[in-house]
Amino acid sequence: MTSSLVLSASIDAMREPVNRGETRPLAWRLEQLQRLQTLLQRHEQAVIEALAADLGKPPLEACFELVAIRQELRLTRRRLRRWMARRSFPVDLALRPGRTFQIAEPLGCVLIIGPWNYPFQLCLHPLVSALAAGNAVVLKPSEHAPRTAALIAQAIADCFPPEVVQVVCGDGAVAARLLEERFDHIFFTGGGRVGRLVMAAAARHLTPVTLELGGKSPAIVLADADLAVTARRLAWGRNLNAGQTCIAPDHVLVEAAVRQPLVEALAAELTRFYGSDPLASADLGSIVNQAQYERLAALLTGARQRGQVLHGGRCDATRRRIEPTVLAVNGGDDPLMQEEIFGPLLPIQSVNSLDQALSEVRSRPKPLALYLFSNDHGARRRVLDETSSGGVAFNDVVLQAGSSALPFGGVGESGMGAYHGEAGFLAFSHRRSVLARPFWLDLPLRYPPYAGKLPLVRRLLG
Repeated sequence: MTSSLVLSASIDAMREPVNRGETRPLAWRLEQLQRLQTLLQRHEQAVIEALAADLGKPPLEACFELVAIRQELRLTRRRLRRWMARRSFPVDLALRPGRTFQIAEPLGCVLIIGPWNYPFQLCLHPLVSALAAGNAVVLKPSEHAPRTAALIAQAIADCFPPEVVQVVCGDGAVAARLLEERFDHIFFTGGGRVGRLVMAAAARHLTPVTLELGGKSPAIVLADADLAVTARRLAWGRNLNAGQTCIAPDHVLVEAAVRQPLVEALAAELTRFYGSDPLASADLGSIVNQAQYERLAALLTGARQRGQVLHGGRCDATRRRIEPTVLAVNGGDDPLMQEEIFGPLLPIQSVNSLDQALSEVRSRPKPLALYLFSNDHGARRRVLDETSSGGVAFNDVVLQAGSSALPFGGVGESGMGAYHGEAGFLAFSHRRSVLARPFWLDLPLRYPPYAGKLPLVRRLLG
């Protein structure tokens, strides 16, 4: 099976140095992180060009992918010794004299399957954590971003021995063959449908998984919000990477009294961002492929026929571009509210109060992100107490994922497990518990014969 995957080193051969303890020293791990730092330095311009070819990303948005990896590297290199250190625990009376502690050890050979929307960052970002934890890694970039996938394959081969990191390129059939292999952890970023297939495949080998998925992340806007800033941040977050961001605000639940002013502010900000002809803007990305473009265009056509377009709405099929668009919806039955949009379309729904907004959020699967725009601290507390989501941001969007130390992950249908910072290191580690006792005290109380010992055990140990 592995030969069909064109692996330079078999998965068993990649696992063997890990099992022998060769990857446990701090020096080995820092060496791999330095290799990754070198890769970023050598290939920065090539990354920007590849992302432009695959997704039409403006250079600034492409740089965001590089910055995120560099921040993760910087934090990891600074704190790795501390993360690797053994952690001591209190010793129960029955175990004294003795010591109890926990060490984080590598899992073995792990598989990272990257998505197409941030095809460079979301392959190499978890790679930082996997290498810091002392693992060998197989990377599977998305075939829907072919230029970036080819660049990753070449850059990794230039900087890493194949027994440490190697790349497997190909379509979904190649990914399916990879999933038949026995890995020690699988880290997948993508949609829920494929996430279920990954989890089912992992179950055959009892392989643990981290699933970074998505969902319909709502933004709640209350009447006390600063509407100008709110609109600016919503317009940016929704249309970053042409709306193809898993934590982008998927739809807005706005108190009815400020709905129209918010729509007007959004329209003004979108014009300021992208000009009077957004389809010609150098700052607007492209939809990744024809299938995704046609899906979004069909949603937009239906909305236009129903009279829901409030701003924007034009398309350019030749360049797979869709104008940032604001749309009116009345409730969860609308076609725009049936699945994650993953494009530059922003539905706006009026609500009577925070109560109704929270009820709407709870009626759907738990999202990857939840946003509230309000200065009301009581409203913030209610959002935290009365809903569940992968993460929350107050008065901003998307930026919570830019924190290298704050764990990032979903809950329920938006994913399982987390990474970034120490959370990423632990995701790719096994926390091994250890008890160490001396020979010099060996009380007979625990050994047979047990006759007459029960009352004393009860007095001493409860």
